[in-house]
Amino acid sequence: MTDTPAPSSFRLAYVPGVTPSKWARVWGERLPETPLDLVLVQAGESEPALRAGDADAGLVRLPVDKDQLHAIPLYTETTVVVMPKDHRLAEAPEVPLAELAEELVLHPQDDVLGWPEQPPGEAAKERPRTTKDAVELVAAGVGVVLVPQSLARLHHRRDLTYRPVPEGEAPQSQVALAWLRERDSELIEEMIGIVRGRTVNSSRGSTATAAANQAPKRQQPAARKQGQQPQKQQRQQKPPARGSKPASRRGKPGRRG
Repeated sequence: MTDTPAPSSFRLAYVPGVTPSKWARVWGERLPETPLDLVLVQAGESEPALRAGDADAGLVRLPVDKDQLHAIPLYTETTVVVMPKDHRLAEAPEVPLAELAEELVLHPQDDVLGWPEQPPGEAAKERPRTTKDAVELVAAGVGVVLVPQSLARLHHRRDLTYRPVPEGEAPQSQVALAWLRERDSELIEEMIGIVRGRTVNSSRGSTATAAANQAPKRQQPAARKQGQQPQKQQRQQKPPARGSKPASRRGKPGRRG
């Protein structure tokens, strides 16, 4: 008796702040025979991981090298300012960058916003190594930091809050699905369909998967012909009582001539 080979898995890398759980759940429903392995990588390591074959595709932050990678943008994040809860701007609905001119603004080495120049405000003497380190410094009362909203949520602390920057004033981080150009496959197409919200029966996805996952149709009652009325249930006549005379026929017999 030969052993059945284990189904191959699909490895999906994702960077901090991205939550692939919703797409992973849909993958499990559509492709139960192909496990989805989620691989957490740092933002700066996502492209090397794809090139090295450590993942089949990745939820990454743009930009990426489009000469080697396909990339489908999925959404753009709001940029926010992380600050202590007792900060003078903590109650503001938005924080324009001009309000940070005299603030110490930390610029972590793993920054994903891609500032064309130094972020606004006063620069620290040393850049924190990671965004997490920067948030911890903010909690200690050292400056503020600008990050995508998902990273503010990821590193949330009770003594901190964050407020959005008006759109157009600061760079924003865009999340995309990316994979190597030479690694197109049916499973890649399946993942594209899932993150784009295609239904299981979409023509762009795998037709075999769509057919395999199609729920069996319930048997429908036979349709009536057009104009046909449903038959009424005939009333069941009661048997005549004892001693009673049989009912007479309608109409009187005609006279014989």
